[in-house]
Amino acid sequence: MQKETSSLIMIDNFWTSSRPISGLRHFVLVNQTMEKDQIICLMVSVLDVEINLKISYQELINSANWEKGWLNLPKSKSITKGYIEYKSIKNKEGIDKIFINEDSVFNIS
Repeated sequence: MQKETSSLIMIDNFWTSSRPISGLRHFVLVNQTMEKDQIICLMVSVLDVEINLKISYQELINSANWEKGWLNLPKSKSITKGYIEYKSIKNKEGIDKIFINEDSVFNIS
């Protein structure tokens, strides 16, 4: 669903990256801004707010890097070893497991 409001565009909020970004694939569009006459989308991981990125609107909707909605992926594809490596480096302590309650709205596996 796309609808122009002033200079920003209303688009779907839920997206799946075609490749892991810091080990994660499911993201939410949380904000749009105008930068140098270009719409910039702020995307945040569903599972870890520390994993966020800015991409252009055109890259989001016109590239093979993103798919609308959250794809139903096996846990090993939605939370990869890259995430554990990212957190290990970031925290310098490492993590042993990732816990998500079965009834959590963020349990996408």
